[in-house]
Amino acid sequence: MKSCLVVDDSKVIRKVARRILEELNFEIEEAVDGQEALDACERNMPDVVLLDWNMPVMNGLEYLIELRALQGVEQPIVVFCTTENDMSHIRQAIEAGANEYIMKPFDREIIEAKFTQVGLL
Repeated sequence: MKSCLVVDDSKVIRKVARRILEELNFEIEEAVDGQEALDACERNMPDVVLLDWNMPVMNGLEYLIELRALQGVEQPIVVFCTTENDMSHIRQAIEAGANEYIMKPFDREIIEAKFTQVGLL
């Protein structure tokens, strides 16, 4: 079973993502900010990270830069999932190493399509 780390400061978003991803046979771990997510990755690197942008402590972009700088680990696929939908944010995310970008609100169809595009389904 593939694993997904859902990183979002919204409990509702984490719950919705968990439900969708569990239906798609993913094992889920959750984090409320980028620092918690980094700690989770150090314990057990997931196959994919579903990542929010705007969070306290460490935002999604800062987390992604730190994650991509880790040496000697198999890097996960990172899918940004955020309300930030202007081209400059998308460009920043892709340049920092994001594999895909989903706009909120999302549904199962969108997640399924993006995860299929990056070879997870």
